[in-house]
Amino acid sequence: MRIKSILTVDDDDNDLFICAYTIRKFDPEITTLTATNGAEALAVLRTTTPDAIILDINMPVMNGFEFLEHYAREFSVHAPVVAMLTSSHLNADREKAMGYYFVKSYFEKPLTLTNLRLMAGLLGLPPERPLTPPGSAP
Repeated sequence: MRIKSILTVDDDDNDLFICAYTIRKFDPEITTLTATNGAEALAVLRTTTPDAIILDINMPVMNGFEFLEHYAREFSVHAPVVAMLTSSHLNADREKAMGYYFVKSYFEKPLTLTNLRLMAGLLGLPPERPLTPPGSAP
């Protein structure tokens, strides 16, 4: 299955930008949706079904774990794959997140190219496309 859309949930605008940029680098045809907290993400999921979700833990309004609880109850039948991308270095957070059957990976910030490649493989993204400088032959 080819990934067509990814929902990124993070309260940090820089992290949202980096995720969107990296997703476009892997495949410019993937639609990137964003939400700044779990409540916004649930609202997005009630109107559209992305193929995957990239989720932070520490957010205002509704944090990542609160989101996962609501998500498990409301969307368990058609739950897209979730990848955690967070600043939490706690093993307890990792174990808690990975306890949800739809959470397939847990990566710590800062975002690295290595982590993005691993995440891409886990989420089913195609291999990274080489970037061709403007004016050069393909």
